[in-house]
Amino acid sequence: MDRSKEIAGFLRARRAAISPEQAGLAPDGRVRRVPGLRRDEVARLAGVSTEYYTRLEQGRPGNPSPEVVEALSRALWLDASEREHLGDLLLTRRGAVRRGPQRPQRVRPGLFLMLETLGHVPAFILGRRTDVLASNHLARAVLTDFEALPSRHRNLARYYLLDPQARERVGDWERIAAETVAMLRLEAGRHPDDRRLADLVGELTVRSPEFSGWWNDHKVLRRTHGDKHYVHPLVGEMHFVYESFQVPGDTEQTLCVYNVEPQSPTAEAVQLLRSWAAPSAMPGPAAEPTAPGDAG
Repeated sequence: MDRSKEIAGFLRARRAAISPEQAGLAPDGRVRRVPGLRRDEVARLAGVSTEYYTRLEQGRPGNPSPEVVEALSRALWLDASEREHLGDLLLTRRGAVRRGPQRPQRVRPGLFLMLETLGHVPAFILGRRTDVLASNHLARAVLTDFEALPSRHRNLARYYLLDPQARERVGDWERIAAETVAMLRLEAGRHPDDRRLADLVGELTVRSPEFSGWWNDHKVLRRTHGDKHYVHPLVGEMHFVYESFQVPGDTEQTLCVYNVEPQSPTAEAVQLLRSWAAPSAMPGPAAEPTAPGDAG
């Protein structure tokens, strides 16, 4: 990832999304040739010079302080995910030593046991770049059987954007797919040298008609909770309220649990799936120890 282009694209996109009225600026009589705020207005709101902000937006940040990043975040009305992303882009020293290869991600035995314990609801563990590291039988029944896929295809973004089944099964597909692209954007800011992430972005760019538009919006997201709607070919509509938790001891693994309202139609549908789709043996650490494509 070209960090300079990422900085420039993100700042321009966020500046264009804020109107002068939202920022509390009085009309100044000047003709606006661009949407959103002008560079000098962002600079004034952040308490920096126009020249300095211009260098930032040109991808020449130097070494800005955390205070500058915070001031820009306030001026641009950034949410928590966007603030995190701006910090990833601006607070990493340019010219820093290039990171070595990332260590394979391993799911510890206790987490496999937790997925089995949560067998009454869909649950799975995501790793870097939305790789599906492990899943229980209901997650595989509701979404897709990730374990039946080639190891490098066990990826949530790839499923949503490239699997034709996802468009039929995932309610509000466009919103969910766009949010997943925003999750990848956040990952790209944190891991600019991740070759497998770059390969995934390249594949999605070529094969998904919608991906490039969402990617170029520079939106970022850390998904923590929300709702999901699926239309299953066997049991019909299902509504879940999901919660996501960073795994203790490994901030790059996320446990995702799809909760069900008791005595709801979805609870009945899930019970039917549990009876029809007998749980396959959960993979143990020896059988599936690493992230997709990391083994070997």
